Amino acid sequence: MTLIFASANKNKILEIEALIPKHHRVIGLQEVGIFDDIPETGTTLTQNSFLKANYVLNFLKQKNLTLSVFADDSGLEVEALNGEPGVYSARYAGIQKNDAANNTKLLQQLNGKTNRAARFVTVITFILNGQIHYFEGEIKGSITTQCFGNDGFGYDPLFIPQGYTQTFAQMDATTKNTISHRAIAVKKLIEFISTV
Repeated sequence: MTLIFASANKNKILEIEALIPKHHRVIGLQEVGIFDDIPETGTTLTQNSFLKANYVLNFLKQKNLTLSVFADDSGLEVEALNGEPGVYSARYAGIQKNDAANNTKLLQQLNGKTNRAARFVTVITFILNGQIHYFEGEIKGSITTQCFGNDGFGYDPLFIPQGYTQTFAQMDATTKNTISHRAIAVKKLIEFISTV
């Protein structure tokens, strides 16, 4: 089965490709001719995930293509910040979506706070034959006081998953892809695909 992943983020695409069984093919937005940023105007991760998947589906319909589409939206929710940055995680420090700026802002917002508890959440929307299916993944952890590690992307240098001593950015890709919020959601997607 060929699956269109509604993302132009190369890091995300690589992460997803590593998780999906090899007999399924994953292609990104640019491979189907979508080069624009898809508007993320929802107020929840679920809404944004659906908006992205539905945008791609409508684009494909105009080209008379029928393919399975999935999209994800992920967010970091920090307890001491009342769930921020949440749905605005990618653009926390501005619409330019700069990882370093987002990390700097998060550390500034947490300056002096002892509660560093946080969770990463991913919601996947999968549209197959006009039917919409949702899959969610979550991992709890804590926010460090400075960036550690050079791998990963987003808030990975600041997030230590519960039960571990390293940030996502310090972990090898195999470990991260086993335990991450995105991995959990993708595993649920894979289990579903294997039944259809």
